[in-house]
Amino acid sequence: MSQQPPVRPEYQRELSAPAALRLDVPLPLATRLWNQTWLRKTVIVALLLVVWEVVARLQNNDLMLPGVVQTLRAWVEDMQSGELPGKIANSLGTLLKGYLIGSVLALLFSALAISTRFGRDLLSTLTAMLNPLPAIALLPLALLWFGLGKASLIFVLVHSVMWPIALNTWSGFTSVPETLRMAGRNYGLSGPRLVLNILIPASLPSIISGLKIGWAFAWRTLIAAELVFGASSGDGGLGWYIFQNRNELFTDRVFAGLATVIVIGLLVEGLVFATLEKATVKRWGMQR
Repeated sequence: MSQQPPVRPEYQRELSAPAALRLDVPLPLATRLWNQTWLRKTVIVALLLVVWEVVARLQNNDLMLPGVVQTLRAWVEDMQSGELPGKIANSLGTLLKGYLIGSVLALLFSALAISTRFGRDLLSTLTAMLNPLPAIALLPLALLWFGLGKASLIFVLVHSVMWPIALNTWSGFTSVPETLRMAGRNYGLSGPRLVLNILIPASLPSIISGLKIGWAFAWRTLIAAELVFGASSGDGGLGWYIFQNRNELFTDRVFAGLATVIVIGLLVEGLVFATLEKATVKRWGMQR
């Protein structure tokens, strides 16, 4: 007859959480504020502005380096006169045209590359040849082919946008798991339907990353092209505004134009792309 092991009596022990881990104790106000990303970035920008103003006062030469207050005054004056808003509208209008055309072409090239062997060879060859080529280097050819107008600027913008977006999109397509591809084929998806319903949603983080890189390239290329090319059909943009004020030695307006370029870049990055990521890849758990 085997002896039964003794039964240990059951009991329940109440655990009390440490005071530091209790959820009903709010964090200090300074900690809660510092956890806000927008506040930390605002502090960084404010520190940079203070350093700029201090260096300008030590330099004591408005022609070489105007201060923050002087630059802000020039920016407000040109905004109220309507000159700066007109330049901003011209630059953004040209930029959006080239950006949209380049993005669509990049998506078509990537879809062709993922669907056919010829498309894959075509995309790899063109990106190897044209991606290292600076877009501004094509501006003389653009002027010969399209003349003095916005078409020349749009041409160089398409070149600067298309290849980084195509490379990132292609990289996203190739990183899609084979199980997702097989699931799509089991549902009868192939060709463009497979790209639209399976590949694009699954590779959306890479596509958005490519769109952000393409935007940065396009914005830099446009300002540089306007600085070299000048006015487009008699009506220039921000680059022409900077170039013109530099010739007239209005350094405060030059800095006002540069600050406008920076602010627009920050707004697009912080509003457009951040909202797009929050509504798609972060909401779907594809990105932290």
